[in-house]
Amino acid sequence: MSSDSTCQGKSSWPELLGAEGKVAAATIERENPLVEAIIVPEGSKVILDFRCDRVWVWVDKRGIVFQVPGIG
Repeated sequence: MSSDSTCQGKSSWPELLGAEGKVAAATIERENPLVEAIIVPEGSKVILDFRCDRVWVWVDKRGIVFQVPGIG
């Protein structure tokens, strides 16, 4: 199992729960310029490999973050 302990910079954004997805993605990329924040609609499938340069931003049908974004 992979861990974000080897990744650099901020790795989790619990304060963005309930935020608008686009705002959350911009905040994540501003706070850790080493990652790309990717908005993912609820119910979508994503690749399961672990990457230090990626953050999934899960949003509901209204575009609101419903899961804590974190590196992975």
